[in-house]
Amino acid sequence: MIIYYSATGNCKYVANRIASKTQDMAQSMIGYDGSIYLEKGESLGIVVPAHFWGLPTFVDGFLSKIDIKSADKNPYIFLIATFGTSPGYCCGYLANLIESKGFSVSAKFTILMVDTWTPVFNLSDNDKINKKTLNSDKQIEDVISKIECKKEGDFVKRKLPKFVCDIFRKLTKSYRKTSHLHVNEKCIGCGLCKNKCPVEAIELQMKKPIWIKNECVMCLRCLHLCPNFAIQYDNRTKNHGQYLNPHINSLD
Repeated sequence: MIIYYSATGNCKYVANRIASKTQDMAQSMIGYDGSIYLEKGESLGIVVPAHFWGLPTFVDGFLSKIDIKSADKNPYIFLIATFGTSPGYCCGYLANLIESKGFSVSAKFTILMVDTWTPVFNLSDNDKINKKTLNSDKQIEDVISKIECKKEGDFVKRKLPKFVCDIFRKLTKSYRKTSHLHVNEKCIGCGLCKNKCPVEAIELQMKKPIWIKNECVMCLRCLHLCPNFAIQYDNRTKNHGQYLNPHINSLD
């Protein structure tokens, strides 16, 4: 089984690619309220994006609560973090959660992909985006080849020490405040942002989105999905474009 969290399609694409090659099943964490039971010989893969050099808050909450059981004492468990600049200590935080449930992690991987944090990164150049996507495909193939033979080890690239990431995550906590998000006059009231928010932080009032929670995952899924690009993060995203993985037809 491969479980993933995906805001703009990158992790869903990675999970689907692995599932296709290994004849496994990819399952989104969003909306999944069951437990995980691994049959004898079955592997567990977890694919998530790095957020602020760590885990998305949604992933932390999901994995803290979910029950994992296995017919094997030591199943092959692999972790994958997608990232744009550095995965920070994302795989380390993931490993801690898995180990707290009594399992050991067999392998950790990272894949450099398009960074969707558009308050900083400009995604308006399609040629650059396409080049990054092609490079990501090569990395995915390399990861799949290791997973197919159940290779063990730490294959994380560009990771940072935990203490540095702990400090950074405290400093960037305010970035997740929904007061940064607003909607402009281009909004057509379609409700897509509300329907696709993983933490139900959005309601429609007078056919306009209103953020009803003080904080959210800040995955920017609402911004990137908006058909009229009407959702913005302060004044820092208007000229930086939107991004959805080109290989994904829909998001869970």
